Amino acid sequence: QVQLVESGGGLVQPGGSLRLSCAASGNIVTIYTMGWYRQAPGKQRELVADITLGDTTNYPDSVKGRFTISRDNAKNTVYLQMNSLKPEDTAVYYCNAYARTVLGPLKYYWGQGTQVTVSS
Repeated sequence: QVQLVESGGGLVQPGGSLRLSCAASGNIVTIYTMGWYRQAPGKQRELVADITLGDTTNYPDSVKGRFTISRDNAKNTVYLQMNSLKPEDTAVYYCNAYARTVLGPLKYYWGQGTQVTVSS
């Protein structure tokens, strides 16, 4: 199994910045893609950003140019730098990892989520 623990959420004013972190632990062999998703009340969970083992990144248009995803493979950690935040960025942000463990199959894992609120 893989455990994902997010941190860094909170309340920020419009135009502000936050940095989310997600640390993975467990009997990990390889983490291929790591990513961030978000879910606002009444809406479906959506991709915010993801990054492959080779550092190829992917962003939807809604966050492109404002958010930056990065990873530290030595620490099994993924980061999300969020700048120029807008009220519509308010959501619970979830970390995701596509990983292989020592005894388990390749599968997706999810963190418990961290709340990001953008409000004045």
